[in-house]
Amino acid sequence: MATRIDFHDDPNAPAPNSMVPSVNALVTNEAGDVLMIRRTDNDNWALPGGAIDLGESAPQAAIRETLEETGIQCEITGLVGIYTDPRHVILYTSNGEARQEFSIVLTARAVGGELTPSTESREVRWVPRDEVLSLTMDRAMRMRIEHYLAGTGLPYIG
Repeated sequence: MATRIDFHDDPNAPAPNSMVPSVNALVTNEAGDVLMIRRTDNDNWALPGGAIDLGESAPQAAIRETLEETGIQCEITGLVGIYTDPRHVILYTSNGEARQEFSIVLTARAVGGELTPSTESREVRWVPRDEVLSLTMDRAMRMRIEHYLAGTGLPYIG
């Protein structure tokens, strides 16, 4: 199985050899709970998301990735931020790809579907917003969720 390792400000991190635009969806339900997945590649909790494919927009990718990873259909409602820290390197051990972070985080609301894990998500659940930050997750994902929970309405650009 492939493994993902996140490096932050680490002088021993591999040199990046790619940059792939990706998107995460911060999906909420009517109760305000946040849709979270437990990743199969590192066992951390995260927002659903992935690479933006050629020929699709960021919102289309967020909707597709959410459905693929969680079984939940959603519609995009806004922007949390754009995350492009060159000191955050993501290593995929299966192929040696060392990716420089480039992620757009969009907000969305659930419109249908049933919670269904996938090959990328060993567990899928709705988490009350006051419990989300208690989950084990990478610090970059935690920062994205904290920006949303702060509720400023202003997108993060960094």
